[in-house]
Amino acid sequence: MSFDLVLFGGTGDLAWRKLMPALFQAFRHGTLPEGGRIIGVGRDDLSDVQYRDQIHLRFDSVELAKRPNTEEFTRFAALLEFVQMDLTQPDDYTRLSTKLAQRQADTVVMYVATAPSLFATVCEQLASAGLNTPQTRVVLEKPLGHDLASNRAINETVRQVFDEKQIFRIDHYLGKPAVQNLFALRFGNALFEPLWRREHIANIQITIAEELGVENRGAFYETTGALRDMVQNHALQLLCAIGMEPPINSHADAIRDEKLKVLRSLKPWTPETLVQDVIRGQYSSGTIAGSPVAAYREEAGVNPHSHTETFVALRTEISNWRWAGVPFYIRTGKRLAGRDARIVVNFRPTPHAIFNSQMGMANRLVINLQPRDGLELHLLAQGQNNRRNSQTLSPVQLDLDFDKRFGSERVGAYERLLLDVIDGRLNLFVRSDEQEEAWRWVEPILDHWHNDTHGPRLYAAGSWGPSASSAMIARDGFCWAEES
Repeated sequence: MSFDLVLFGGTGDLAWRKLMPALFQAFRHGTLPEGGRIIGVGRDDLSDVQYRDQIHLRFDSVELAKRPNTEEFTRFAALLEFVQMDLTQPDDYTRLSTKLAQRQADTVVMYVATAPSLFATVCEQLASAGLNTPQTRVVLEKPLGHDLASNRAINETVRQVFDEKQIFRIDHYLGKPAVQNLFALRFGNALFEPLWRREHIANIQITIAEELGVENRGAFYETTGALRDMVQNHALQLLCAIGMEPPINSHADAIRDEKLKVLRSLKPWTPETLVQDVIRGQYSSGTIAGSPVAAYREEAGVNPHSHTETFVALRTEISNWRWAGVPFYIRTGKRLAGRDARIVVNFRPTPHAIFNSQMGMANRLVINLQPRDGLELHLLAQGQNNRRNSQTLSPVQLDLDFDKRFGSERVGAYERLLLDVIDGRLNLFVRSDEQEEAWRWVEPILDHWHNDTHGPRLYAAGSWGPSASSAMIARDGFCWAEES
């Protein structure tokens, strides 16, 4: 199957760090279909050779399982071409159309890795140039808008020129191997399904923690913040994967229908819960890995009086038959104590204790997303010691490391998703009604913060966020996993 992949934003940060390395890994693994062509698009005046040289240099500074040798990069580079374009100029799309017409590829992927403000413009211009053919697929990066109204406006414009089945709204967390194994764990094994409900689960925690600050993206982050950047998409998609009912089959719409039901079942916000159950934080100066780091308000491109949140913790519930009364806690932030993305499922203790154990000790399932990829099952067992008839239980752990089990050079998130786009598989992409429902749920939080003059709570870089986050979960009698 021949394909053309046109990468708008082909000289941008996402292309250098994620997309080109992912395409190279697919090429190296032999999974990138033959007969392909990758066309970078940008404002720079670059020849094909200069573009290839820039990518080669960038590969020295990104994470690859192993560095490319000269021969394999030369073969990959032969797929790469570059087109200089101003994305607001119709004539430039005509030139792109002429280039694509040089050969009739079976599939044309338009990957729009630009600012969201250009999504609608790019799609409209593609249609004007006759590039919205049935063979075309368009990929839209997050964030898709900055609120519900802008999200709807973008989606309505894109749907006017592309069918829904041609639109691939990407959330790279859905491509992570650990998230794939979350679906396999739930729907491919009979062991957990009878326990996956309110009678057996006390609470569920979702943590997406980063040690990094905003790096060189201060100006971008000022208009985004942690709620838009992480909660509205990544965290809610993880919550859907945990909370959804089994789909009738593995088809894309069957899966997305069930995720949509979860989003529609999230408990609505009230003025009281917006105050009690949502914590907004911002990092101050501190220490990361033994080195001092600056406060968020001291970062380049950031307002020195900024109220933008770099940390969010919240409590919610899924108001349906399976999950009624079970709290779901979401926490994400920058400049935290570690780089750690995980889901923790805390089970209820046994109804009647016949052994001695520490108060509150119970089973726990940990789904590690990064930097490790695997499962931990925390159980209680009777230790062997010299005391006869000991009735004391101690915690033990079953640990499955997927990298060790399946090999360290596994298919990465963007690699998996790019191949799915080329093949036309929508299972791991977000439908427009899912996105709108997620925006509808977070919008009361944004409105509340807009009217809140107190601003975010400060927390020291290198900590686990504001103490109010721990106090929020403690009101229910629980604690975050690392505090247990």
